[in-house]
Amino acid sequence: MYRTKTSRCGFTVVEILMALMIMGMLLTALAAAFSASVTSFKVNEDAFKLTNSARQALTRITTELRTANAVEVSEPLSQCSLLTSGNSNITYKFDSTDNTLYLVTNDSTSDDDYILCENVVSMTFVKAVDPLDAGVIRNVQISMTLSSDNFTKSISTAAVLRRNMP
Repeated sequence: MYRTKTSRCGFTVVEILMALMIMGMLLTALAAAFSASVTSFKVNEDAFKLTNSARQALTRITTELRTANAVEVSEPLSQCSLLTSGNSNITYKFDSTDNTLYLVTNDSTSDDDYILCENVVSMTFVKAVDPLDAGVIRNVQISMTLSSDNFTKSISTAAVLRRNMP
């Protein structure tokens, strides 16, 4: 007598469980990679925004300094007062209590101070006086350190006052 072989259709429970386990491991690895990617993107975006804000503030300050009519000689390193080319009296002032760089308009006491940059840990304005006239500033070196979460960056620049060049 001949026996006929019966063919099996489908998968066994063990095969299905193994497939589900492998698929679960792959999906977990994919989720971990996606999460790391999103976290990295957010950190980089925050660092970019912070650095960009600081660079814009420094660009504004150096532009004002280069064209300034006069710069105050004796004041703290954390601020720089100047008379702009339009004869406005302004002060760039770093406040360490709230880690913010402000633009203060000294001509009017009724308006608010403008926030130029936040998350500033330290800022200095080092002024070099003219060797022939101690009452005249020749150039200003500006250093700024920013910090946010795990990101810290230092940026420096300098500006030569064009009106005070020999």
